[in-house]
Amino acid sequence: MEIINQTNRTMLFEEINPEKLDLITLVGDVKGIDSLSDEKIKEINQYLLVKSFDEFLDKFSPTVYSFYNAANQKVMYTLKKPEGIQEDCISEIPIDQNNDFLKMLFTLIDTKRSQGITNVDFKFENLLDMISPKKVMDDIRQVRKEIHYLHSEYEKLDDNDPKKLDTGDKLNLMFEVASKNYNNVMAMLPLAIEDIKTRLLLGANQEEATSEKLQIGTLSIGEKGELKIIEAPKPDSSELMVLSGDGNNGLSTIFEEDYEAITESQSSYVKDLVVRTFAPLPMVQNTIDVETEVQNYNTYLEFYKDAKDEFVKTVKPLVEKLLGVKMYFDQYATKNRGMQPSLIVTNSKLDMLVKSNNLPRLQAYLNTVNSKNDFTDTIWYGIVPAIELEATGKAQVSRARFKGNEKVAKLEGNTMESLSMLLDTIKDYKIQIFFNFIAEETTTFNGIATAGIDRLMDKCLPLMRKDYSEFAIPCLPNFTIIPKDKSGVVIDTRMEALENGARLSKEKEDILKLWIEGVYVGASYVAAGLASAYQCPEYLKESFRNVKKSYPGVRFDIEAGDNSLRAVTTMAKEISGFTNNIKDSINSKNFGFVFSSENAQLQGKDIKRITVYKARSLAMEEDGFDSIYKTQVSTYIERILRFQSGDFKHENIVRFFSNNPSSQKSQWINDKGFINSVIQDGDDIGYIIDEKTSLCQIDLVFNGNVKNLEVSITKGTSAVKA
Repeated sequence: MEIINQTNRTMLFEEINPEKLDLITLVGDVKGIDSLSDEKIKEINQYLLVKSFDEFLDKFSPTVYSFYNAANQKVMYTLKKPEGIQEDCISEIPIDQNNDFLKMLFTLIDTKRSQGITNVDFKFENLLDMISPKKVMDDIRQVRKEIHYLHSEYEKLDDNDPKKLDTGDKLNLMFEVASKNYNNVMAMLPLAIEDIKTRLLLGANQEEATSEKLQIGTLSIGEKGELKIIEAPKPDSSELMVLSGDGNNGLSTIFEEDYEAITESQSSYVKDLVVRTFAPLPMVQNTIDVETEVQNYNTYLEFYKDAKDEFVKTVKPLVEKLLGVKMYFDQYATKNRGMQPSLIVTNSKLDMLVKSNNLPRLQAYLNTVNSKNDFTDTIWYGIVPAIELEATGKAQVSRARFKGNEKVAKLEGNTMESLSMLLDTIKDYKIQIFFNFIAEETTTFNGIATAGIDRLMDKCLPLMRKDYSEFAIPCLPNFTIIPKDKSGVVIDTRMEALENGARLSKEKEDILKLWIEGVYVGASYVAAGLASAYQCPEYLKESFRNVKKSYPGVRFDIEAGDNSLRAVTTMAKEISGFTNNIKDSINSKNFGFVFSSENAQLQGKDIKRITVYKARSLAMEEDGFDSIYKTQVSTYIERILRFQSGDFKHENIVRFFSNNPSSQKSQWINDKGFINSVIQDGDDIGYIIDEKTSLCQIDLVFNGNVKNLEVSITKGTSAVKA
C-alpha cells in the first residue's frame, strides 16, 4: 500500500449533463503528444473526479429543462438545453436530493433494505404517492414549521445578539428555498390543488369527502337553556395583518413583501396562495365561488398529472444513471474510511468517445495515469451500463381487440461495437470493464429466473476468445427499484360541485393515476461498487478478522468459502431465488458477475441482502470462465515489479523473486494467512528469463491454475546473485 495506495479508481463511461465539461473537451488536441501534463490531470480531476454521491451531484448538477408550448397548452421537458428558445422561457429543474421523484426513490430503496422484503411482498404503493400534491404539501408543512420556529426564536432575541444573527442566516436560507417556487408555476400547482381542497372541503365528512356550505361558529347556551351554534364574528382582515402579538401575522407580511420583491410577473392569486401556504392566518370567511374553484381544481389537477407524466418519462433515464452512481458509492459501507472508492466520469456518450478522432484523447489520458510508476490516478475499473439488446420477436396482430402495450421507441443504449472498440483500447492499460445489458424487465432477477442466461451469453460471444476478453466482465441480473406492474401513482381525485358545497368524485375514472413504467439500475454499478469496496482493508476488517492492513484486496476471491455472505451488497433481496435448473446452468458455464437473491444464513443469521454468486470475466478456461481477481492480481504484481525493478531491470527482477527474506516474493509468501494476502495457500509465483529474447516469463499459480505474465527486461551491466 506504500507503493500502490489505491486499486479501485473507476471510470464511468456515461453522459450525465451535456452542459458540463467532458473528458474529450478537457483533454483537447493530442497530436504529437504521448501523455498529458500534471496540470491537465489536475484540471480533469477538478471537473470529473468524485469521491461521493453528494460531490457527484454538486459537480455535474443533473438538470431537466422545461418550457411551455402555447400551441398545445402543454409543458415540455428535455434533458438537453433547448436551442433557439429565449433564456427567460426555459426553466431549469435541478435533479438533486430535494427533487421529489429522486427523494421518493431513495426512501423506497432505504425502506426495502431495512425491511429485507422481496418485490412480490413489498408495498410499493405506500411510498409511490410521495410525488402526489398531498405529499409535496406535507414536505412544505415541515419547512413551514421550521420557518415559524426559527422566526419566533429570532423575534425573542436582542438585535445584536450573535445567536440572532446565526438564526437570521438560517432563516435566509429557508426563505431562499421557499422563494424558488414563486416564479415556477409548476411548483405552485400542488400548493394550489391542496389549497382549494382545504378551503372547499374544510368541513368535509372524512369518509364521504363531501362538504356543505361552511360558516364558522361558536357553541353557546341560549336564554332558555337551549344549545346552539351561532355564527362567529368575522375578524377584519386588515386589522389582522397588523396585530403584533401573533408571529404568523409578521411572517405573512414578510412573505407578501418577499413575493412582490422577487417575482417578475405578479399575480394576486399566487401571492395570496404563497401567504396562505407559508403563513396561514385565521380564515376570513369570504364567499367562495364553489363552481369556479372546483373548475380550477380539476384543471390544475389534470395539468399537474399530465406534466408529471411527461416529466417522469423524460427524467427516468437520467434518474436511473444517478441511482447507479449512488449504488456504486453505497457499496462502500464501512465506518472506518481507508481506500475510498473514486469515480472519474467521462460525461460523454461511449459511441462519441470511441470515434476514431476522439479515441487518441482517451489513450493520451490513460497513457498518463496508467503507464507511469505513480499510481495515484491509475484507473483499475470501468463501468459501461446499458448495452443494447435486440428486441425479442413479437407476434403480429392483424386487429387489436384489446388495449395492449403501445409501440415505444427502442431504449437507446450503448452498442456492442462501441464496447468492443473500448475493450480493444483499454486492454493495454489493464482496466477491467464491468458492463450490463439495458436495465429493463427482461434483464432483472425476475427475467433471468424465468428465461435463464443463455440469451445474454449468446450476446457476449463476439467478446470471447479475444486479447481483451479477461478485461470484459458481464454483470447480471439488473436491479429493480420499482417493478413495472407496481409503478402506478395515484395523484388525486377530481372534484365535483354540489348545490351547497363540493365533494371528491367517487367514480373510478375520476381517479388520476400515472404509471412510472418501472425503475431499474444496471448491475455494473453495483458490481464495480462492491469490487471497489473490497479493495479496501478497512472494509474487509468489518467482516473478516484476518486482514493485513498493508495489502489491498486484489487477491480477495468473493466466490471462495463464505466470502460472498460476508461481503454482501447493500441491495435488498428481490426474489425468493433461482430454480435449481437456472443455478445448474450458471454453475456449469461459470459465466459473468452474477448476483444472487437466495435464502442464506451465516452463523445462524439470515442474509437479507443480495450477494455475489459468480465473479467471472469473459476469459475462457477449461471449466468455464476465469475469476476476475486473477486479472487484477496479475496487473498488481506487474505494476509492483515494474516499480521495484526500475522498469524491469534484469538484476532487480532476480532480486524480486529471490529466496532472500527481504525480497518481495518472500514477504508475500510469509504473509499467506490473510484474507487479502497477495499469495495465498495453494498459490505460487515463479519466473524464467529468456536471455535470447530478453523476455521474462512470470507464472502465477492460483490453486493449481497457471496464469502467465510476460515482461520485456532491461539488461543491466552486472549479474546479481539470487
